[in-house]
Order: sequence, then structure tokens, then C-alpha cells
Amino acid sequence: MVKNVLSTPRLRVSAVKYPEWNSQNYKQNSTRSKKKLPNLGGIFDAPAKQLELDDSEKLISAPGFWDDQESAQKVVQMRSRIERALNQQKTFETGVSDAEVLFEFAAEDPDSAIELQKLINTLDKQVAAAEVQSLLSGETDANNAICSIQSGAGGTDAQDFAQMLLRMYLRWAEKRGFKAEILDEQSGSEAGLKSATFRIEGDYAYGLLAAEAGVHRLVRISPFNSGGSRETSFASMFVSPEIDETIEVNIEDKDLRIDTYRSSGAGGQHVNVTDSAVRITHIPTNIVVTCQNQRSQLQNKTVAMNVLRSKLYELELEKRLAGAAELEATKQDISFGSQIRNYVLHPYRLVKDTRTKHETSDVDAVLDGEIDEFIQEYLMYKKGAA
Repeated sequence: MVKNVLSTPRLRVSAVKYPEWNSQNYKQNSTRSKKKLPNLGGIFDAPAKQLELDDSEKLISAPGFWDDQESAQKVVQMRSRIERALNQQKTFETGVSDAEVLFEFAAEDPDSAIELQKLINTLDKQVAAAEVQSLLSGETDANNAICSIQSGAGGTDAQDFAQMLLRMYLRWAEKRGFKAEILDEQSGSEAGLKSATFRIEGDYAYGLLAAEAGVHRLVRISPFNSGGSRETSFASMFVSPEIDETIEVNIEDKDLRIDTYRSSGAGGQHVNVTDSAVRITHIPTNIVVTCQNQRSQLQNKTVAMNVLRSKLYELELEKRLAGAAELEATKQDISFGSQIRNYVLHPYRLVKDTRTKHETSDVDAVLDGEIDEFIQEYLMYKKGAA
């Protein structure tokens, strides 16, 4: 029996059970579902995407397009992003058509009912992804992300938690097919990390990860305490959009203090051999960026300058926003009372977002990068609060 083929405007189906069958309920659900399924394609806004694709094709075919290689690459990347969105729309429409056919047979054919349930579950995920993308319309939401994790109150436990968060976000990026690159990391005194800066490259990386900016709190039995006591520790996540050369950020040499030092950490023949690591301090804002994972001092300086430009751009955006107080809230002290999310491993197991109240008891999955539901819930919450 198929129960409640549509329990919400987004497609959801419960388990298939046989041999029971309520044909009247099925017909009602089938009729409602057929009416709703095609309308969900509007989330993708295919006509607008097609116009954007046409515009990008005109740019690419124009004489002299490849004279500026960097600008040309940006346009090509934009075209690829639009093409993926249009392909997503076509796949969705095909699924809708197949579901309509299966609706006709599911009442009498158990195999069709099972296939229908699987297809609707797939469509449900596609709709959820499209809903999230529709919420990402900011100027830099589609950009790559520059992320920084900083350990806070909690000593060694906090430094270990910072490393746990770093792994969580790297796993999230891996599962999404995004490219991740660690730019700098400072090891903890006993374990974990004092801080880490990393770059995530992928469609809407910044728009998605901006939902993770803030203080994170961990409660667990400390593996570093011989008494086996329960400890609370904190770490923060800051996110900036990676910006390209087309966005002007004025940085004067007199405002910079550049220090070099020897790289630390495991791996590579260049590590601990030369003063290749670079630390840049922007004196007016006191923003400090470091990079030590590239092969030469020049490469480290180039990457560090890119990170600095992104941070200064984000700072300027904050000043312009009327709701700057909301952004400032993500920069509170990395201690109790300022967290956006709690990760409780003892005495019970629960991850709960303090902003949206979304929660799950599958702590291991979250720490392994399954955070999309938390991101989606926050984006919906942010839209509702706007």
C-alpha cells in the first residue's frame, strides 16, 4: 500500500506496504500529485537561465574574447554553471513525466508503486537542492569561499574540536564534489589546531558556507582528561567570498606589514627549510592572514594577498549592510552563550542549531560532513526573517 503520496507541497512518500490498498486515497493523492509535480519546475527558472546562457554565448563568440584570459575563464565558468542548472531542469522534467506514467500503474502493480516511491524521493531531493539554490541570490553567493576556523575557550579540547570542524567541512566539500585546499594551519600545543584557513572551490560555496559562520560548541567526555570529566569547548568559523580581479579592493603598500617565517607541519621537502611562510598584517583593520602550504614564498604571498582582499571585501560589505548587527553577531567571543550550534556527545547525542532549532541525533553523520539540512534550514530561516 502507498500511503500519503503527497504529505507536503514538496514530494514525500512513506513506505510501500502490501497487500493492502486503498484505491480511493490513491486516486485522490494521484490527482493532487499530478497537478503539483509540473509546477515544481518553476523553482529552476529555466527561461531566465536560458537568457543568461544566450548572453554568455554571445560574449564567448565575440572577437577578442580570449585576449583577457582571466576574464574569459570567469565567463566560461558562468556558462558551465548555467548549463548545469538547465540540465538539472531537464532531468527534473523527465522525472516528472516518468512519475505521471507510474501513477497510472501503481494502483495495480506493486513494482510500479515501489519504482514510483524511489522516483518521488529522488525528485524530492532535487526540489530541495533547487530551493536552496533559489535562496542564494547575493552578489557573491556563487563565489568560492575562504574559510577560517579558530579554537576558542576549552584549551586542548577546543583545539581538537577545531580540527574536527575542519574535517567536517572538508568532508562536506568532498561529498559535494567541491575542491578544497588548506592554505594555512597552526597546530595545537598538544593536539588539534589553534587555527586553520582553507579555500573551498565550487558553485555557491560561499553562499552555502556563510550559513556556518559563527561559534560552534562541543560537549563531550574529554579524551585529554584523565578523570574522564565532561568538558565544554568552543571553536569559530568565519567565511568570506573569494573575489576576482574585476572587483576593486584598494590596498596600499604602506598599510601592510609582511613577515616571513619558516613553515611548520608535516610533509614536503620545502617545509622547515626556508623562510617561505608569509604573514600579512593589514594595519588599519588589524586583519592578519597567513599562508605556508605553497611551494615558495612568492606563491604563499600571492595566496595570502588573495585571502586579505576577500576579507577586506567582506568587511566593506558589512559596513554597507543595514543589518550589520547580524553579521557582527557571528564575531562574538568564542565562548558560552554565543554559539550558533551545539554538538552534544554526552550525556546524550544531539546536534542542534540554536538559530533554527533544527536538530538531529546522528552526530557521527554531521561530523562526517552531512550538514546540508542545517544549511538549508538556516537559509529558509534567514529568508523568513528578512
